[in-house]
Amino acid sequence: MKALHFGAGNIGRGFIGLILSRAGYKVTFSDVNQELVHALLERGEYTVELANESKEQETVTGVTAIDGRDLQKVAEAVAETDLVTTAVGVGVLKHIAAGIAKGLEYRRHVGTVQKPLHIIACENAIGGSTQLKEHVYALLDEQAQAYADQYVYFPDSAVDRIVPIQNHADPLHVQVEPFYEWVVDRSRMAPAFKPMEGVVYVDDLEPYIERKLFTVNTGHCIAAYIGYVHGYDTIQKAIADEKVKSVVYGALQETGGVLVKRFGFNREDHMQYIVKILGRFVNPYLTDEVTRVGRSPLRKLSPNDRLVRPALLAHAEGMPVTHLAMGIAAACKFDVSDDPEVVELQSLIREKGVASALSHYTAMEQGHPVLAEAVKQYHQM
Repeated sequence: MKALHFGAGNIGRGFIGLILSRAGYKVTFSDVNQELVHALLERGEYTVELANESKEQETVTGVTAIDGRDLQKVAEAVAETDLVTTAVGVGVLKHIAAGIAKGLEYRRHVGTVQKPLHIIACENAIGGSTQLKEHVYALLDEQAQAYADQYVYFPDSAVDRIVPIQNHADPLHVQVEPFYEWVVDRSRMAPAFKPMEGVVYVDDLEPYIERKLFTVNTGHCIAAYIGYVHGYDTIQKAIADEKVKSVVYGALQETGGVLVKRFGFNREDHMQYIVKILGRFVNPYLTDEVTRVGRSPLRKLSPNDRLVRPALLAHAEGMPVTHLAMGIAAACKFDVSDDPEVVELQSLIREKGVASALSHYTAMEQGHPVLAEAVKQYHQM
């Protein structure tokens, strides 16, 4: 079995590529990073190390790579693969769509017409595969779209594993936390698909996506933003400060109220889930920089992402949003000069003020109570 995975970064190698290899796939990575591509081509293997006391290592073998900039090679790989996955960041999905679209055209013409293909975007976003499908379909003509409707499946998924930025003498070596979760929407897969070991399949993905996004991702980014405000450089140091931890815990109580209300989760079970997530944040064998976790604040402040969406849902139910508003406010204090989204956000704040900037990026009216609370918290920080 062959799998084509877009993104040979730490998450691609340390999470998705690892699971694919364990399941028996020969994995081809597509990436624009030439150092990684050449190393994978030359060696055909890499090691994954668990961030725990024993520091267990596993060697992933039978892998190769292609230059993601070479549209022809990407299309040929899509044409002959059994599975396509991504871990590139939701904003990059539109850039890989052309190679996938061309590859689907090849599949239509080279005799693999009746072979189903699953394309799964493993991104920190709601509906990542759906978004990728929209980008791909925009590049297909009517005949190709009809073919894709019949033979190509884009099941959404929820993924969870903390993989910090890291530097090793071996550029392919990657360290990951022991915990992982990969959940896929079974209802949008081919009827006779073969389940993959290491993946959980569910008929209703939304509860899993929102539970993860509004707990792991919300908590992680608020820890980064509040930690930054308090002068910490790592998530581990930030969470060790009770002032930071109390804000993160308070925000997860607020998102937890939303999740219990929306999906009927058992409240006590969800509170235990929150405690488990906070425990993962303080893993002493990981060093996770606040600048990594907090990067791309405009995406994190968008209406359907981890800060604004749960705050709006909570407000609509008459629930408190104080700690989520603190997280939104702290995102506006996050000032890292090498992040283009930070530069853009800070520029607009200086030009028009924080209320106007937040209204622009969150799509909330300036008079909205959630935005007003965030602005109040911003000025109090």
